Amino acid sequence: MVEVIAAWSYRERPSRFDGAVVWTRTVGRDDLGLPVLPDGCIDLLWTDGTLTIAGPDTTAHQPAAPAGTRFAGIRFFPGTAPALLGVPAHELRDRRIDLADIWPSATVRLLTEQVSAADDKAAALEAVALRRASGTEPSDPMLRQIVAALDSGRSVAETAEAVGLGARLLHRRSLTAFGYGPKTLARVLRMQRALAVARAGTPLADTAARTGYADQAHLARDVRELAGMPLRELLTR
Repeated sequence: MVEVIAAWSYRERPSRFDGAVVWTRTVGRDDLGLPVLPDGCIDLLWTDGTLTIAGPDTTAHQPAAPAGTRFAGIRFFPGTAPALLGVPAHELRDRRIDLADIWPSATVRLLTEQVSAADDKAAALEAVALRRASGTEPSDPMLRQIVAALDSGRSVAETAEAVGLGARLLHRRSLTAFGYGPKTLARVLRMQRALAVARAGTPLADTAARTGYADQAHLARDVRELAGMPLRELLTR
């Protein structure tokens, strides 16, 4: 019997790993091919028996997968994954790499078998992260302060002052934790805020004003550069 998958599905829930989200996705026959947008996050993915790291993106990533492909993942809050993975975020920027490239192959082989055998693969990935976290140093709490400041619309200079860092040190910390400097992170977070406001039905001119853009044209230009498609098309699809 041939399984017919008519539409794509995506589900997520908050994780027991602080700030993270676990999610599942099945690619459907009528999948519209929406890009994965930059969000400042790093994901640990399971796909068809492989464990992969999706690094922080600076532009939209367009996954290519046939209908029926199943994904499960845990998306870490910005800045929290590098301490868990043991690799600075800038080494993962705009990359998808096998977990075995950064962890011992024997360890990854065992984890892959465990996740693949689990009925709830997202929960199994969550368990991997929780076990790993119990044996590693937690991420610097200052990183959450940086994210909060930038996400509230503060400038890079205001953020540096708020957390007690010089501009250069803030930039170095950001590269290690987020994969890019604070200016890029602020831009990514602002786009995500704007999309959430627009999807709630707010007119685009008001969305731009509420989320820190100079005007609607500025919003549209920024989204096109980061998402790779016009704002209205992104919202429609």
